[in-house]
Amino acid sequence: MEGRSRLSLRSTVDELLVVDHHCHGVLRRDVDRADFESMLTEGDRRGPLSPTLFDSQIGYALRRWCAPVLDLEPRTAPEEYLQRRAELGHAEVTRRFLRAAGTGTYLVDTGFVPEPLLGPAELAEAVGGESHEIVRLEQVAEQVVAGGVDASRFAEDVRERLADRTATAVGVKSIAAYRAGLDLPSEQPADSEVAVAAGRWLADVEAGAGPRCNDRLLHSFLVWTGIELGKPVQFHVGLGDSDADLRRANPLLLTPLLRATQSRGVPIMLLHNYPFHRYAGYLAQVFSHVFVDLGLATHNLGRASGRVIGELLELTPFGKVLFSSDAFGLPELYHLGTLLFRRGLTGVLLEGVLDGSWTEPDAERIAGMILAGNAIRAYGLDSACPSSADRR
Repeated sequence: MEGRSRLSLRSTVDELLVVDHHCHGVLRRDVDRADFESMLTEGDRRGPLSPTLFDSQIGYALRRWCAPVLDLEPRTAPEEYLQRRAELGHAEVTRRFLRAAGTGTYLVDTGFVPEPLLGPAELAEAVGGESHEIVRLEQVAEQVVAGGVDASRFAEDVRERLADRTATAVGVKSIAAYRAGLDLPSEQPADSEVAVAAGRWLADVEAGAGPRCNDRLLHSFLVWTGIELGKPVQFHVGLGDSDADLRRANPLLLTPLLRATQSRGVPIMLLHNYPFHRYAGYLAQVFSHVFVDLGLATHNLGRASGRVIGELLELTPFGKVLFSSDAFGLPELYHLGTLLFRRGLTGVLLEGVLDGSWTEPDAERIAGMILAGNAIRAYGLDSACPSSADRR
């Protein structure tokens, strides 16, 4: 009975289409081993003391689950894997992994493009699916400053530019966690306060500083501006690259802001969350407008990701959990993110079926909610997603 249930549920979950509600673009070029490993995680790979990332959870997950997509045996050696990748070329590698992921809709953060990447439309075209843009708030503010603005006009110029940028976008994103931290002012700032903060920023820029938004009040202003437009607001939370300070990336720091914004009815999306995923689950339980995911933690944790998915689901209402890969650069990360999340979610749901907590149809419905349905509802997406027959 257990074996039949496992096979049945896994088969069903594996065929469900996915809405990846937070991801980035894919590289348009081939990579050498150093480039490849540098993009497996957000860690700093500089210096002779950095060991190979093939000796890590994500490295072994890649060798196990990505090698067959390139016609290799599971657990093939890193050298053989990279050689096969080079033989196929980046375009074919990208096509294979995006198809294998089974994603029907991408919500793409276009705010970080260090080099030419496949954009939202090209990602969707690769799988015959859909794509939508997520606009990065800080990028809009920095563009306003870089273009020249008077402090007294800053707030209005940002509102106008953000309204224009989000006309066809489905959400906005804040990276306050990387800059000033998540302990943001909770009340909506007055334009006079914004002008004072903008004046300090502009003075720094005139003195030679780069146009980098890192003021707590301005981050809060940007979030409120997105809310005023009715756009779901994504927050980077928890782990990231070496620029992130985890002490300031704890989602509990957002509690006053969440309290202040709840009555607006605009979804707040807490991204990644590890190692604060249980805290994020609590916030999703007590605030009606808060949603959570695991993001890049899933592929970074490899075989351990199933345990963390179970921990996220301890308190989080199932209708508040979304899927995201936070994939950037390497198409393998789209495939790994979805595959490991499907497997981990299936394991958690199967445990409930076997101990009688819910039925197999319940488990299938919950999986459908988490992989796509919750995102469609929260972002107001068209529910007419491509059929599962179009996955591959």
